[in-house]
Amino acid sequence: MSLKLRYIAPVAVLVAAGFAATHASAALPVGTMAPQVTTPAVIAGKPFEFRLADALKKGPVVLYFFPAAFTSGCTIEAHEFSDATAKFAAQGATVIGLSHDPIDKLSRFSVTECRNQFAVGVASSAIISAYKVKMPVISMSDRTSYVIAPDGKILLAYSAMSPNEHVAKSLAAVEKWKSAHR
Repeated sequence: MSLKLRYIAPVAVLVAAGFAATHASAALPVGTMAPQVTTPAVIAGKPFEFRLADALKKGPVVLYFFPAAFTSGCTIEAHEFSDATAKFAAQGATVIGLSHDPIDKLSRFSVTECRNQFAVGVASSAIISAYKVKMPVISMSDRTSYVIAPDGKILLAYSAMSPNEHVAKSLAAVEKWKSAHR
């Protein structure tokens, strides 16, 4: 093994571990008030202005951040949220994904990967910062799902770069809230 490889591998492990530690504790705590969001969004390729306050008037909101449209993990996550949209709607919940991508890219993503089922919007640097979901070094968000109650309080904050548990954990939080508020 070359000297260069012997040093790169441990450094990569340390960087990944540091990212995981920072990432795991970065999300806003459960019970705190969610920062207000007003941002350009699209659903089924049609633009509109998303306002968190308006969505909360209808019920809980699943606000999920994803790093970049059309990447493998984000596409998997969009498909899973798309498949579960009817289950969320049955509980009175709205789903919206947010990414630092430009609106034209999100418009295509809303049709092809979100399958016209839920909205995606622009996560500005200010929104990413307010929700404490910024990836280290780059301006993209990490993968964090929030469930926000109609009163604006955070019910769930789940951060993991794997898309695998985001939908299940979000749906469970919405169902738990709904059963307590029948």
